[in-house]
Amino acid sequence: MNKTEVFTLFSDFDLELFASGFHSQLYEKFGAHPTKKDGKKGVYFSVYAPAAKEVSIIGDFNSWNGEEHKLFVQWNGTGIWEGFIPGLKINQLYKFRILSNHDNIVREKADPYARKCEMPPKSASVIATNDYKWKDAKWMKKRHMHNSLEAPYLVYEVHIGSWKKKEHGTRSLHYTELADELVSYVKEMGYTHVELMPVMEHPYYPSWGYLCTSYFAPTARYGDPEELKALVDAFHQADIGVILDWVPAHFPDDESALAMFDGSALYEHPDRAKGFHPDWNSLIFNFEREQIRSFLLSSAHFWLDEYHIDGLRVDAVASMLYLDYSREDGEWTPNIHGGNEYLAAIDFIKELNKSVYGRFPDVQMIAEESTAFSGVTRPVHEGGLGFGMKWMMGWMNDTLEYFSKDPIHRKYHQGDISRSLTYAFSENYVLPLSHDEVVHGKESIVTKMPGDEWQRFANTRLLYLYMYTHPGQKLLFMGNDIGQTTEWNVDESLPWHLLDYEPHKGLQQFIKSLNAFFKKEKTLYTDNYSPSGWEWIDYSDGENSVLAYIRKGGGEELIVVCNFTPRVMTDYRIGVNHKGTYEEVFNSDDPEFWGSSVNNKAGVESDSIRSHHRNESINLSIPPLGGIILKRKK
Repeated sequence: MNKTEVFTLFSDFDLELFASGFHSQLYEKFGAHPTKKDGKKGVYFSVYAPAAKEVSIIGDFNSWNGEEHKLFVQWNGTGIWEGFIPGLKINQLYKFRILSNHDNIVREKADPYARKCEMPPKSASVIATNDYKWKDAKWMKKRHMHNSLEAPYLVYEVHIGSWKKKEHGTRSLHYTELADELVSYVKEMGYTHVELMPVMEHPYYPSWGYLCTSYFAPTARYGDPEELKALVDAFHQADIGVILDWVPAHFPDDESALAMFDGSALYEHPDRAKGFHPDWNSLIFNFEREQIRSFLLSSAHFWLDEYHIDGLRVDAVASMLYLDYSREDGEWTPNIHGGNEYLAAIDFIKELNKSVYGRFPDVQMIAEESTAFSGVTRPVHEGGLGFGMKWMMGWMNDTLEYFSKDPIHRKYHQGDISRSLTYAFSENYVLPLSHDEVVHGKESIVTKMPGDEWQRFANTRLLYLYMYTHPGQKLLFMGNDIGQTTEWNVDESLPWHLLDYEPHKGLQQFIKSLNAFFKKEKTLYTDNYSPSGWEWIDYSDGENSVLAYIRKGGGEELIVVCNFTPRVMTDYRIGVNHKGTYEEVFNSDDPEFWGSSVNNKAGVESDSIRSHHRNESINLSIPPLGGIILKRKK
């Protein structure tokens, strides 16, 4: 076997950017790159290991012998080790063998920039190419329209390992199978985007992917990188955007991965108060080290660049923002201003969003952020964090808490269901009913609801109608749209057999119809983030547990009335802005949805009777545990 030869892919500018924390394309430099040197085919390797005394490439091509292929350290103090090995081929296995200066211990580490990984629980990296030929030019040309804040955004959140299983429920679908079955389902249901829970390689399957060890490689559990690209491509050809969950907050302490990578706390912060996450027993990235900031920036850019991803949902942002997150007094140190904000992490987040939107202006950066931190979706140049959207956790908590109450008690909690409108326009919100709400003893959405079976499903349909007519984009986790009656279990397929039963079939048809209605009615999404798109008719009728409001946009109005009790409301009068005939254009109580068919299908004519501070009003029948949407006939 040929020995290692001196070679580099780094320019002086690359090294300067890397060391300053602003390099966003390190995946083109670090890792394993099939290339040529002096006409010879081989692979160039490079790794950042500043505390190393010696670094070798070990693999199935040299019997994992650390003496065969030693890398050369750059003598300019960068901490980069590199070299070219002729004759290596695609799909050969490798690791970095690192002898540390700190403790003289040899560590065998997977490549932090590997593009392909061995099937877990094995942990070697795999030499890979980037030869996929994309067929999504049409989508890429127009995706700015699909990702606009004024476009309909209906997200189907998926854990691809448990969406559907075959072979008696023991085998997850492969990327190639998902390109057929999952894409077809999302298209048929009318969602505009799919959000994939982390697909990056992770050793512990029950972590759902949120403890990943490889920030540039998809998990091998479902296929190879080219097959994942084909899945993304298939979504795009079906006019469906793809969002990836991305986790820059923390990583696991697996010996084969990033932890104590070169014998020093290289990727993690050396101060345990900043470098260890007590909630997840994981390590926190050192946002104060410029080279690690460049690593994370490059990971974000990699998925948007190489995989044509349309947006990143950044996990656990709140844990990055605060030094005292999940820590007691005495377990954290204030910043230089005496506050609890983690200034280095905040600076990283701002640079992340600036760099992503600078290079990919037609994608979306979405924050899972659960605190009242100001300006999460405000542009960086205006003092904000620079995200495009933020999950509306307050709406989710208040709404699910309200719906869990017996309707007889809801009149005492009218403020809980209307409170979100006091801050609905403070950020660009996404309304999430995600995986986190159907695990760990929280029950499924349907089983959270009170009452008998009919009431539980009526409540669920009402919840979704209220959600879809509330300002903000929408996200539903898989199983929520078929009325799953058990908590989500990562080891099991969704219970698709439930669709043999009318309540579940009706709920699925309801979501399908609601998605289509939402996309058709621009009033529901063009003014999502402006108070001009919303008008209360009545939020104070706690005695009847009814909300009435107007969605406005494009010169049109939709009137929404929600009845949160199981009592049919007859002769219920609400004020309207205009004289005319009002048609019922959507009803959650439709028998097609397993409803009881209380409706206003004949239409209602307005009367010159003053109500709700308006000169015109209409008299309605409102279904039990139901919502109706009306539109003035032109």
